[in-house]
Amino acid sequence: MTDTSDRILRLKSVLERTGLSRSTMYRKMQNGTFPKNIQISARCTGWRESAVNEWMRNPIFYDAADHAGGKADHGR
Repeated sequence: MTDTSDRILRLKSVLERTGLSRSTMYRKMQNGTFPKNIQISARCTGWRESAVNEWMRNPIFYDAADHAGGKADHGR
């Protein structure tokens, strides 16, 4: 485990950082071209800051499968 902590970002913060609309972000998540959200509690989700930052470094060629250990579904 590393010494750096990975913050959890809520929806509003992710939208502000990326400039995406909510519908575009969720569509990209479905397509595997944006990081998947994680369940924080029963009715609360968020995104790992490191995953959002990785997407922001290269949004055109981002593939969630490359960053989630191959766990992204991509609708298959």
